[in-house]
Amino acid sequence: MALPQLNVYRHDHSTRALITLAGEIDLVTAPLVRIVLAECLRDGIRVVDVDLTAVTFCDASGLNAFLAASRLAADAGTTLRLHYPPPAMARIAEITGSGFLLHPAHVAQAPAHRTPAAAGGAL
Repeated sequence: MALPQLNVYRHDHSTRALITLAGEIDLVTAPLVRIVLAECLRDGIRVVDVDLTAVTFCDASGLNAFLAASRLAADAGTTLRLHYPPPAMARIAEITGSGFLLHPAHVAQAPAHRTPAAAGGAL
């Protein structure tokens, strides 16, 4: 069985950081997420944008890592925003009351479910 992999890229611009995550965020890789977000706070970053476009999976430990980072960021006067989460992650965040983590303009919207009858019989 292959181990889950998460690639982390950080790009700073003055007091802003863009963190791009690619791969799976789970029990094994969530500590890496915690570390990189904590480093941003330690380095005096005031706005942390996390691009989740290339995240293929995020479980509860990943969500917990973001929640913990959000609390630390708020205490430090830093803004943490998650952009372009996978639809399943966005849904879980909303269900658990963690939707405040998601940047509203970048939440992936699932297409409306269409049945063949609703689509006029066309597929």
